[in-house]
Amino acid sequence: MSDKSRIKYEPADGVGVITIDSPPVNALGPGMRESIIEALARGNADPSVQAFVLIGAGRNFIAGADIRQFGKTRSINSSVSAAALDASAKPVVAAISGYALGGGLEHALACHYRIAAPGAKVGLPEVTLGLVPGGGGTQRLTRLIGPRAAMDIILSGRHVGADEALRLGILDQVTDQPDLRAAAIHYARSIAAVRPVPRARDKQNWAVQDGEPAVFESMRASIARKARHLPAPSRAIECVEAAVRQSFEDGLKVEQQAFADLENTPEAKALRYAFFAEREAAKIPGIESGLAAAPVESAAVVGAGTMGSGIAIAFADAAIPVKVLESSPEALERGRLRIRDTYAARVKRGSLTQDSMDQRMARIQFVPGYEDIADCDAVIEAVFERMDVKHQVFGKLDAVMKPGALLLTNSSALDIDQIASATGRPGDVAGTHFFAPANVMKLCEVVRGERTAVATLQRAMKMGRAMGKVCAIAGSCDGFIANRSRAPMMTEMMLMLEEGATPRQIDKVMTDFGYPMGPFAVNDISGLDVSYEGRKRRALANPEYRKLHVPDRLVEMGRKGQKTGAGWYRYEKGDRTPHPDDVVAQVVAAVAKEFGIEQRTFSDEEILHRVLFASINEACKILEDGKAYRASDIDVMWLNGFGFPRHRGGLMYWADTIGASGVHRQISDWARRYGKRWIPSRLLADVAASKGNLRELQGAQGAGA
Repeated sequence: MSDKSRIKYEPADGVGVITIDSPPVNALGPGMRESIIEALARGNADPSVQAFVLIGAGRNFIAGADIRQFGKTRSINSSVSAAALDASAKPVVAAISGYALGGGLEHALACHYRIAAPGAKVGLPEVTLGLVPGGGGTQRLTRLIGPRAAMDIILSGRHVGADEALRLGILDQVTDQPDLRAAAIHYARSIAAVRPVPRARDKQNWAVQDGEPAVFESMRASIARKARHLPAPSRAIECVEAAVRQSFEDGLKVEQQAFADLENTPEAKALRYAFFAEREAAKIPGIESGLAAAPVESAAVVGAGTMGSGIAIAFADAAIPVKVLESSPEALERGRLRIRDTYAARVKRGSLTQDSMDQRMARIQFVPGYEDIADCDAVIEAVFERMDVKHQVFGKLDAVMKPGALLLTNSSALDIDQIASATGRPGDVAGTHFFAPANVMKLCEVVRGERTAVATLQRAMKMGRAMGKVCAIAGSCDGFIANRSRAPMMTEMMLMLEEGATPRQIDKVMTDFGYPMGPFAVNDISGLDVSYEGRKRRALANPEYRKLHVPDRLVEMGRKGQKTGAGWYRYEKGDRTPHPDDVVAQVVAAVAKEFGIEQRTFSDEEILHRVLFASINEACKILEDGKAYRASDIDVMWLNGFGFPRHRGGLMYWADTIGASGVHRQISDWARRYGKRWIPSRLLADVAASKGNLRELQGAQGAGA
């Protein structure tokens, strides 16, 4: 089927029905906009047609433009087909089910009326791709609902539910009729005679004071820190301001110029790459994408600590009933209070209603025994990171869980096969490594053991996506993909401290690069003791392991981060602001003196390259070992697990902006200076020699196994 033929036109009861039929999400591809214009012309020339309905086949209206076409030459853009809808002499009703996003909402806004099914969602997410709407979205939406509400939707890129969209004035009606097409045709016939046809471009449905300069100045101030590396948010505000102060035609010119300026910026290209990388990460090579996996309809979590409580909240937020198991009534009660307080904080902030909190708490059942979770579809173990403890838990799970239940571990580093050996069903065992806090962070690293069944991986991935997570598969090895690739970065940070850098300088370099927080400040939040046990385990297993004396000594002093009032930084009571602490400087100086390490100053570039190049080299080794399917999966993990700046695309994508040869040359130099930990990966050397792209690398045969 050609893209042009994906638009169908059919008269029905005096209404011309224009159907977008471009599965799976009805994205607008080449030729489709022209076909919409042709259908409108045909119906406007037909005396028997009194009105139109624009509707999507299947579950969605139009989920946006085909992102693959961004950055390429197009015959026409959405502003042209939107203008044709707007200019139709006969009224056009947009019938919205599922998603109407980006160009989809722009086409709906250009229609004269909009009705929707109760589950519909609308939005203009272009800013999340480094762009602004380019089909009149900023102009029509602002005129419909005012600049404040329009900027909230455009700058957040969020999906707006049908009820809110009706309240704001984006929709004219939400219908509870099961047949949206029939309801839309009936509605179109009811308004067919209305003249003049109402056009969003002619409206001004907001108070005059809402357009005063203060609203735009306030919004610019509120996004200044978040948008300091991204031009799109500021350009979006400029477009909304033009909708308030200029004619529709002049405002549309401002919007189209902004879109053109942004479309091929480095930030927009990187954000598009990240978008597609996340979708590619959901695919398991060699497995048919349409192969159905049974959903997880009930779950259990063993452990009600910080991680277990966060995972339970993520299940409840996804409307999946979950049971929480703990070893003692006291620990179970602490977990219940932790979950309750987390929800209460959201209610206090206004991000959750009390009714919603009550509904979610009702989905969480706190139970004392393993037999209480036996009938759950999946269980996630979230206990202390020690193999003997994991073995005890999985032995009990093996004894009680129903056949076919997923037996999952939240381990961040331990061998999946060793954990599975405690059971008689290793095919049902996999890792689901969530990142703290599990109810907030987007990444779920699904870990495949040698005997993990493909069906287990599929179900675990499906479960993660149902929980709103971005999922990617890793092979079982120490640290899996995410933590294994990040460990060299953390090592170099610690060694640079010994050599003369400071936590504050390194944190500033990384926030200037685009991280929301510096790694030392983040470490204080997660706790310095979290990685302490892992370092002890690695030191016992490897006589050549380079101990990290500074963080070890801080932990042994009781400085574990914010929870103890001091870690890399000092914290005042009731205040989470990090303050540099002379105690840390004294520990660093003592370590340097003890081991004869010369202190020196570091440039910001050396700090940035040393920490990230170390991880790039390790990522290449992970691909060599066949523990990742794709380099882009590593990027997905860094973006969603570690807060790597999204506008930089990901670790491997960013490396390509420097060039594999440049990275290899610097790493080779550091290998001569610092020794074997910097020996370049063979794969990195090969890509450097071929002048290829690191982001396009595939894992070795059998990746992930």
